[in-house]
Amino acid sequence: MKPPFERVVDEHAGTVLRVCRAILGPHDAEDAWSETFLSALRAYPELPESANVEAWLVTIAHRRAIDQIRATGRRAVPVDSVPEPPSPAAPGALPDGDLWVAVAALPDKQRQAVAYRYAAGLPYAEIAEILGGTVDAARRAAADGLKRLRTTHTREDLA
Repeated sequence: MKPPFERVVDEHAGTVLRVCRAILGPHDAEDAWSETFLSALRAYPELPESANVEAWLVTIAHRRAIDQIRATGRRAVPVDSVPEPPSPAAPGALPDGDLWVAVAALPDKQRQAVAYRYAAGLPYAEIAEILGGTVDAARRAAADGLKRLRTTHTREDLA
């Protein structure tokens, strides 16, 4: 028997929020988090009892975050003048030691694989299914992402 949806939210809210933050950053994550659980609430009655609820929610969160990125990219923002692009930070220099800034700088596949593996704790098989690749490709993307984080940032920078 499936648990009540309220318990599902209580158990998996943190994981879903971490995934949304890893993809969108801390400022836009709450909207994707809310959309994830609204979508999940509508679909929950049809979810088989044998389903992995955490992987299902992470998949929904991933799709909601990608939808939000696409929607933001399509929205035109009128401005009086074009701002100067930010200057690249010196290697190893992270404002406020923010791990999410470092993760956000990773290429898409690496960022997502690192987030799903280390923020959500998903196994590589489920990551491969979400990202649409093989288990080996998911493992490689996560390893490459970690390697990049370790070579460009010290442990003190990310603390």
